[in-house]
This record gives sequence, structure tokens and C-alpha cells, in this order.
Amino acid sequence: MDARGDLRPLMEHDRAALLDLLRELPPADWRLPTAAAPWLVRDVVAHVLADDLSRLARGRDGHHGNGPRPGEPLARFLDRFNAQWVEAAQRISPTLLVDLLAAVSPQVLAFWRAQDLDALGEPVSWAGPDPAPVRLDCARDTTEYWVHHQQIREATGRPADTGPATVRAVLDTFLHAVPFTLRDQPGTALRIETELGTWSWERRGAGWARVASTSDGAVLRIDSATLWRLCVRMVEPDQARARSVVDGAAADAVLRIVSIIR
Repeated sequence: MDARGDLRPLMEHDRAALLDLLRELPPADWRLPTAAAPWLVRDVVAHVLADDLSRLARGRDGHHGNGPRPGEPLARFLDRFNAQWVEAAQRISPTLLVDLLAAVSPQVLAFWRAQDLDALGEPVSWAGPDPAPVRLDCARDTTEYWVHHQQIREATGRPADTGPATVRAVLDTFLHAVPFTLRDQPGTALRIETELGTWSWERRGAGWARVASTSDGAVLRIDSATLWRLCVRMVEPDQARARSVVDGAAADAVLRIVSIIR
């Protein structure tokens, strides 16, 4: 990780740690339920492998398979795609899933190392409809992998990989969704305060912009563990509200944040 938001080192560390974990899991652990219900541990691993293959196919090889059906929203298409892949992967043993992930991982990491992070790429839908910097696209993949890794660790009773620098980088990524979340919300300013730091936005014209700091407006005080789980809906808005101090309409509205396609 660096100050410019390059999460490729985090991706490389996280993937190595995930493979180490998977290689030591006993057979029974592969059948444990995860927070990504109804997926079991083996299903989450199959999904990560599918993400890798999809990224390489379209991003490196320019191959695009079947897309959404006519009139099918992106979220529904991805739900269908993910369910089809996880169902098909029931025929793959845990050992083979690890072997496949180990074979594909270096290719995914090499793909991202070769990218110009400052270029414009495809949109990150939960951050808005416009083309996004490639660094945010990379950060999206990195944080998705990290979340699934934590779900596996949680399901199998392993300690989470939640060092402050890592969680701060994850939150920096997820909070790109704030302006899109608040796009129809009136207000002047918003601060989100956690034990790891503070993020600030101001209303500018028709939208919200990230700023270095603000002393005005709404404030959401929330712990970092609740916040990252809220962003991926491992915690629901009402649960997060009960664990937080919410001061102002914009602070309440930002609890609707979703930093995944859902």
C-alpha cells in the first residue's frame, strides 16, 4: 500500500496468506457456513477462483462471455453468474480448488502489476456510473478478495487479518461509495470518524466531494470493524446505527452505503 492508493502489495500479501490458510484446512472446515450465506467455505473459495478467471479472461485476454439477458440488471446477472459457478464447482475437490487458485493467482497478480493505475478503466458501479481510475478497479478486486478471506477465517475460527494499516486501506476504498450514496441527500458537510482516522466530504454543486477535513455538518462516529462490515452488508444499517453515534441527516443517510454490487 502507498499514499496514492496502490493496493497491489496488499493484494499480493492477502493472496499468499489465503493460500497458506487453505492448504492447512481440514476437510470438515470446507463445509462450514460463512457470513456470505448460503455459501460454505468451499463455495467462497470457488467464487474467488471464478473472480480470478473472469478478470483474466476479460481484462488480459479480451474475452467476454455471455452478459446480462435483455433487461436484466447487472446485480441480478452477477447473482446468477455466481450461483451457476458455485453450483458447477461442487464437482471440484477442495484440493483441486487450492491447486487451481495457486496456479491462477500469479497470473492475476502479474496482470495487475502491468496496469497503469492512473489510466481510466471500467466503472466501479457502487462508486458511480462513470469510468473509474484503474487504481480504484484494482482496489475493488483487492478489497473483495480480502473480505472473502476474512469470511473464511471467521468461519473456521482463525484470527482475522485486520491490522490497522490494512483496514484503513480497505475503508479508503469502500468510502469511495459515499458521494454516490449521498447523491440525492441535501447537506453541507459530513465526517466519518473511527478509531483509525477521519474521512470528510463537502457538498459542492450537485454532488459531494472528498476533502481533507471539515469542522461543520453531519458526523458519524463508528468503529472501523462495524464500518467495513456495513459497507459489504455483513452488518445491516439498523445494526450499524445501534453501534454508532449519528449526528445529522447526512450521517444517517450514509448508513445506506454499499461498496459491493448488490
